[in-house]
Order: sequence, then structure tokens, then C-alpha cells
Amino acid sequence: MNQDQGNSCPMPGACQDGQGSLPSCAGLSVPYVPFQPKGAKKYTQTEALANGTLFPGLNLPFHLKMEGSAVPASPLTQLQALEFVVMELGAYLDTHPDDNEAFALFQDYAAAAREAKAAYETQYGPLTLCSAANGQSFRWLEEPWPWNAQQ
Repeated sequence: MNQDQGNSCPMPGACQDGQGSLPSCAGLSVPYVPFQPKGAKKYTQTEALANGTLFPGLNLPFHLKMEGSAVPASPLTQLQALEFVVMELGAYLDTHPDDNEAFALFQDYAAAAREAKAAYETQYGPLTLCSAANGQSFRWLEEPWPWNAQQ
């Protein structure tokens, strides 16, 4: 195991994926930010949305966490889950730009999110002001808001 200047604390990255806790040697004045290694395990998009992270190894305890079964199954939730995974993969790729497998997954999820957004807006109306510009007239305030749409 790598040592940091002779003390007993492992170097960043020496912890195993999924530990989800601070090393016992982490002092209060030394921040430790867990990160995912290349090729880390991934949740499905719905599990990622429910857990607040795409990576099980970063799934640390959080006092406001919603149970996955409490997330309603709806077209809007499915879209949110897809967009969440796109954001998580984008953040991962910021630190792992050479992970071609993750980039291919990012491309797949981005395409799925675009398709899901288009399908949602066709059925329920625009989600953003930019999407409202695609209509024949400005009806942004006349349409139900996404959280008010009957699904």
C-alpha cells in the first residue's frame, strides 16, 4: 500500500471501491473526498436517481435519502433518471476523460435522454422555455407545469 510521507494514512485512491467511509487516519483538518476508479460499478438510471449517485462506491449515508421504491414511476421520473445519469457520467468523464467505455455509455444515455425528452414534450408539453419556442405560439403559461401534468 502507498504511504504518504511515512505516516500510516494511505494515499488517495488506495481505498477500495465501495468502502463508503473515511480512512481511520483522516484528520478533521484534512478533507478526504472519495472518488470512483476507472471501470467502477454503476447503478441503473433509476437506482442512480434514487441513490443520488451513479456509482455504488460513492453512495455514502445521507439523512434525506429517498428509498428507491418511493420514487414514483412516471415518464417525468424516467426522464429525470436518464438526465441524472448523463450528468453523473459527465462529472466522471471530467476526471476520467480516457475511459472509452464510460464515454460510450455517456453517448448512449445522452441519446436516450434526448429521445425521452422529445417523447415527453410531445405528450405533455414543453419542459423548458427553449422547448416552448418550438410551438406554433407562446403557450408556456397556458400548459400545465411538468409536475402538474396528469400522467
